[in-house]
Amino acid sequence: MDPFDDLLRGVRANGALFGGSVLSPPWALRFTGDAYLTLCVPLRGEGWIVPGGGGEPRRIRVGDGAIVRGPEPFVFTDDPASAARPGLTREIRCGEPGAREGGDGSTDGRTVLMAGAYRVRGEVPRRLLRVLPPVVVVPDDEDCSGMRAYLEAQLAAVRPGRQIVVDRLLDWLLVCTLRDWFDRPEAARPAWYRALGDDAVGPALRAMHDEPGRPWTLASLAAEAGVSRSTFAKRFNDLLAEPPLAYLTEWRMALAADLLAEPGATIAGVARRVGYADAFGFSAAFKRVRGTSPSAHRAAVTAMPAAALSGSLVGVAAEVEQ
Repeated sequence: MDPFDDLLRGVRANGALFGGSVLSPPWALRFTGDAYLTLCVPLRGEGWIVPGGGGEPRRIRVGDGAIVRGPEPFVFTDDPASAARPGLTREIRCGEPGAREGGDGSTDGRTVLMAGAYRVRGEVPRRLLRVLPPVVVVPDDEDCSGMRAYLEAQLAAVRPGRQIVVDRLLDWLLVCTLRDWFDRPEAARPAWYRALGDDAVGPALRAMHDEPGRPWTLASLAAEAGVSRSTFAKRFNDLLAEPPLAYLTEWRMALAADLLAEPGATIAGVARRVGYADAFGFSAAFKRVRGTSPSAHRAAVTAMPAAALSGSLVGVAAEVEQ
């Protein structure tokens, strides 16, 4: 397991709802609903993503994968100018079932967009979202026409297991798009992502993420890295701009923040799971890093609406006439 795996573990599709729309140009679909992450994959045709807050429009075509960071709304349109025309934009609220409207089922000459809006649950996956730009567009460097055709077929079919198949396909597309983005030269890759490829720091990072509750010391982490303590500490600090044990504490507190939200969780139980022998030491560390006590954090999370904690996805398959 590595940090990338951990950050994506809480980002999963679960019970996607699908709807279709057939629109004639000019058209604009405004995605709302406070999603933290939205995956957009044109199966046919093309369009423009206009992010909220006056961001630069980005064009996406068949073969591209686009990720829009929320929770601000954004618009998918045939032309950026269409996004500003009053009365033209049709709102799609993530979290509400779509309704199929019009059309004869033919997709010839139309743009077909597959969009999955994720409400990300927990602090751990949000660490990943904070390093993403408002819109990520990743061209398809391989011929995935077969996968797109298969996804279209699954959307159209009414077969047992269809829901699970579509959910997992969207998870796969999301992970591949994120991974491909971080591998591109223009990506502002986070320090931990770059460090994963380091011969010394990479093994130690994976070990911390595999066993956060283990009583790690600088010596034991250096042993995982296969280098001396001084060499490991310098290399780690050079790559991540912080000492190894400071990184470990930050990671443990992010995990603890999510564990405290689980039903029946106790502060003492969470403390043991993230490497603390007693609740007192854990509470002091949590408040120092997170700025609030574990009990106050748990109360705040418990009071949040269920939708805000959901890790579910709502997908919209939109067909628009060219």
